Amino acid sequence: MKNIEKIIMVVIFCFWLFGLILILSQGSEVSILDPKGQVAAKEKNLLIFASGLSLIIILPVFALIFGIAWRYREGNDKAKYKPDWDHSRLLESIWWGVPFALIVILSIVTYKSSHELDPFKPLEAETKPLTIQVIAMDWKWLFIYPEQNIATVNYVKFPAGTPVNFQLTGDGAMNSFWIPQLGGQIYAMAGMSTQINLLADEPGDFRGSSANISGRGFSDMTFIASAGSNSDFEAWVGAVKKSQKNLSENEYKKLAEPTVDHPPTYYSSVQEGLYKEVILSFLLPS
Repeated sequence: MKNIEKIIMVVIFCFWLFGLILILSQGSEVSILDPKGQVAAKEKNLLIFASGLSLIIILPVFALIFGIAWRYREGNDKAKYKPDWDHSRLLESIWWGVPFALIVILSIVTYKSSHELDPFKPLEAETKPLTIQVIAMDWKWLFIYPEQNIATVNYVKFPAGTPVNFQLTGDGAMNSFWIPQLGGQIYAMAGMSTQINLLADEPGDFRGSSANISGRGFSDMTFIASAGSNSDFEAWVGAVKKSQKNLSENEYKKLAEPTVDHPPTYYSSVQEGLYKEVILSFLLPS
């Protein structure tokens, strides 16, 4: 029995230690731990702070679990047997006072960060914000550039250092728009319009996806968010305008048919007011 207890404790500790080492060693490959935008960077700091604050409770609890299990094991005759002991003011103060203090600290930080990282809050930058309208479909993402009068599917491009105002709605099941290296996720729902402001601090290609399970094509509902220089963006817009495809009402109806792993597609023009029409189609009587 004594050997079994020792083996169990060693196995549990090894699993916990292995998991911790794995997370730390793979940190650079976890998108949320490798931010490329000011919003994602602040969210990473908040995540680390909250996790560190939690460890003030978690680590002592784990230490007590192993310590008590070891001290009061069956073969330890030195441990004092106190069947009538049931209260300690010092211990009660610690295990109620410390968590209470941590909750107060965390609540203050959460309140401040919730307002600071409000997805509707415009980001400060020297350049003019770029507006991109996003429609979550089954199972693909449609991006409309109202100022440039172009549209893309499963690919979005914007200049690095420029705030991007993503306006989002849905045409089907509820989805969640998420570019982990640039910021947190926000839901895209039919008949509603919401927004999120993001900014890439440096050029690069970032993986975007839906963070909400929405059916059989959910796992392939991904896209590439590409940040480049202003000249690269202008050249790309010019190239898209040479596309033979136009996003008319009829073309949109075809696009709205459910597809899985839809390839990136480009449209040289977009029917005016298409984004609002998609929203109104769920609000007006059929």
